Amino acid sequence: MASTTEPLLNTPRNSRFICKFLYTALAFVALLVSAVFLASNLSKQTQNDVSHICQRALHPETCQDFVSQVVSSASFETKDTTVILQKLLMKEARLMKNASFHARNLRNQMNEKTEQGALSDCLDLLDMSFDRVLDSVKAIRDGTRMSRADARTWLSGVLTNHVTCFDGLKNSSRKSMETFLEDLILRARASLAILATVSEPDTDFAVLSALGGMLLPPWITAMDKTLLETSGNAIKADITVAKDGSGNYKTVAEAVKAAPTNSKTRYVIYVKKGTYKENVEVASNKKNLMIVGDGMDSTTITGDLSVGGGSTTFNSATLAAVGDGFILQDIGIKNTAGAAMHQAVALRLGADKSVVNRCRLDAFQDTLYAHSQRQFYTQCYITGTVDFIFGNSAVVFQKCKLAARKPMANQQNMVTAQGRTDPNQNTATSIQACNIIASSDLEPVQSSFRTYLGRPWKEYSRTVVMQSNISSVIDPAGWAKWNGDFALKTLYYGEYQNQGAGAGTSKRVDWPGYHVITKSSDAVKFTVKELIQGGDWLDSAGVSYIEGLI
Repeated sequence: MASTTEPLLNTPRNSRFICKFLYTALAFVALLVSAVFLASNLSKQTQNDVSHICQRALHPETCQDFVSQVVSSASFETKDTTVILQKLLMKEARLMKNASFHARNLRNQMNEKTEQGALSDCLDLLDMSFDRVLDSVKAIRDGTRMSRADARTWLSGVLTNHVTCFDGLKNSSRKSMETFLEDLILRARASLAILATVSEPDTDFAVLSALGGMLLPPWITAMDKTLLETSGNAIKADITVAKDGSGNYKTVAEAVKAAPTNSKTRYVIYVKKGTYKENVEVASNKKNLMIVGDGMDSTTITGDLSVGGGSTTFNSATLAAVGDGFILQDIGIKNTAGAAMHQAVALRLGADKSVVNRCRLDAFQDTLYAHSQRQFYTQCYITGTVDFIFGNSAVVFQKCKLAARKPMANQQNMVTAQGRTDPNQNTATSIQACNIIASSDLEPVQSSFRTYLGRPWKEYSRTVVMQSNISSVIDPAGWAKWNGDFALKTLYYGEYQNQGAGAGTSKRVDWPGYHVITKSSDAVKFTVKELIQGGDWLDSAGVSYIEGLI
């Protein structure tokens, strides 16, 4: 992500922006021609024939208004939902470009660094959303169950991006961007609702693969499985990072910059033992990148950006990765800003089909920003205090240790703060076969601080803890409120087959949205089987796989 201290705009950046705009504009025109061609072959129908496609929308009337706009603007009427959805998305993409243009001009006029930083975040988020919408149009046109599942994940991320942008803006920049973003949020909700209506239920996806006793999501190829079972310098890397100059580069950021763009194959960066003080960004065009170290306690990337220090939460991450297919292994990521500096992210991840294996993530408030898309964490050690696992991805944690730290006086620990904003988003936080514990600094004084499994950051927050060990560090109530009765009826919090001193449910909260899950058919919705859809990836990898709960 762009730093809050980055110059507002320079000529090379403008050139890159113009080139990318022309490229995406041509792609956009091609998609538009395709959709119109499809539409021209459909017989005319009345608008009432498609009124049902907004039945799952949070705001049905607004959704239907958007549908009416695109149908009438093309001088045809059709009941083909797929064509209508493509046209809705293409109009949304055009409006994103308008919002980006406004945000860029607004940033040029700003003198306050915090507002500049928030607008830079918005520009990056809008840029990623534009690409995700174009990818979704192609996937919807493809029409398979799996491609529609992909589109639903990507469009869930688009809505998350818009909300993240809006949440980060303050003062005059928020007021100036409000109309643009509120419209984009409503359109993203409508597109998601229509896609959810026409898609098949999210069931019967291939799930976990078993190799050497290790459970992995099905998008991991046979070659990747070999890499994930190999440690440090035993991996054949493409380039090496070493502080002492014995590698190709001395910093991780330099190595990432040198990696190929839009790679179709796995590209491995090996980082030798040592502490690397830097902030690293894996951009969206750095696909299928793997960063591997010598062990979570031997190779460490550390930074200290924070909200208290003038950064945005989104841009405070020591390591941020949005390039799809990202793998992080055998490495520690820390944010050392300290509890008094408030939000300070160690790892922010928005890369689809990403894996974090045998890593340690350390900070206080907001340690892990599992921002969006499909993510999988295994055998990790994650520490923090307030909302230390937060975001709105579809994410599964397995065989991880989640350790609450000693917070500041008068603070309470929250393991999770899930940010689902719409019931049609296929997002949730699933904690499976993990250990939820107190860290060594909290354990002697844990009776002085309350620790909860989570609280609802957004209205449709969704988190499940299952088949895990919950220690006595967790308060008997289990879950905490965000603000009064906010989200208590619309959230979904569940617990299934947990054990340990803190796993008892007799004193848990009595909110309408809280569930003690008793049926395996309900629990399986939060496994890799259904939450992180697998489908054809596993079969194409040519490896065996298993279904169901662990």
